Parts: sequence; C-alpha cells; structure tokens
Amino acid sequence: MKAMEIIRRCEEQDIPAVLALYRQGSAYLEDAGVPQWLNGYPGLDNLRADMAAGGSYVLEQDGRIAGTCFLSLEPDPNYAVIENGAWLNDRPYVTIHRIAVRPDAKGRGAAALFVKEAEQLARRHNMADLRADTHEKNRSMRRFLAKNGFVCTGLVHLADGAPRLAFQKRIDDSVHR
Repeated sequence: MKAMEIIRRCEEQDIPAVLALYRQGSAYLEDAGVPQWLNGYPGLDNLRADMAAGGSYVLEQDGRIAGTCFLSLEPDPNYAVIENGAWLNDRPYVTIHRIAVRPDAKGRGAAALFVKEAEQLARRHNMADLRADTHEKNRSMRRFLAKNGFVCTGLVHLADGAPRLAFQKRIDDSVHR
C-alpha cells in the first residue's frame, strides 16, 4: 500500500522536524566524507529565511515529515558566473536547494517528488528549467540529479568561495520568456 504523500509549504509546527532532517543530512554527509553542510548549516536561520521567501517545502507521508527542500523562483546569485562549462541556456529557472530526506524514506522516490514539484512550479511561472548544485564529493546527490534528468554544466562558487558542481535540467523547450 502506497503511503499518503503530500508536498506542501513548510509551516511553523514543521520546524523541529525540518531541523532534525538537516542534522541527519549533515551527519550523513560527514560520514560519507563530504565537506558540505558544515558548522550548523543549514540551520534555523536558513529555514526561517526559506520560509519567509515562500520556498520552503516539506514532504508529508502518512502525517510525518519525510523530507524537505527549498525551491526558489529567484535567480541564484552564485550561478551568475560558471566556469569549466556553461549553462544550457539563460532562461529563468527554479533553483532546488537543501534537499533532505528522512533515512527510512531514502531510496523510495521521496526526493524525486521535490523535482516533480519544482517542475510544476516552473511551468506555473512560465519557466522551463531547473538548476541545482552540489559538492563534487557528494556522489549520492550527483547520482540523484543524473537519475532525474539533470546534466552537469560546469562549476559555480558559493558566496564563501566554495566550489560546487552546477546542474541544469530542461523541462520544456516550448516555454520561452
């Protein structure tokens, strides 16, 4: 029997569950030797900013928070310069950040539901592309992005200068702005 699943905007009562997902994700990355999500990032300040921007989402399965992510309709300033490659186009895009899934929900398509949500959001806003980034050593995220139709397009740098592999997915070439 399939779990009752819904993706919705994060609400105040979801904050403890989302912060727990962040901590689990951080521990997972640390155990995998990936220097990403360090020093309390992401944390409450990031979550509150994501909620204020209207882009913090949760996946609820049978009444429990199983995952979270941030979807942004605004251009990511870290994506303005790309090295060792190029974006597939310069059209408006939805950015996917801070995906975290509860350990018992991993490998069951939970994170892919956020990609589907991002695609729907993009279409509602006449956008045809998704973008994301991850650390070079984050093999599980790289596999996930490839499995969900993203291609690596080059290298971007975060505000602190940290390099990240850049990914893009074209979802509909008939949508133009």
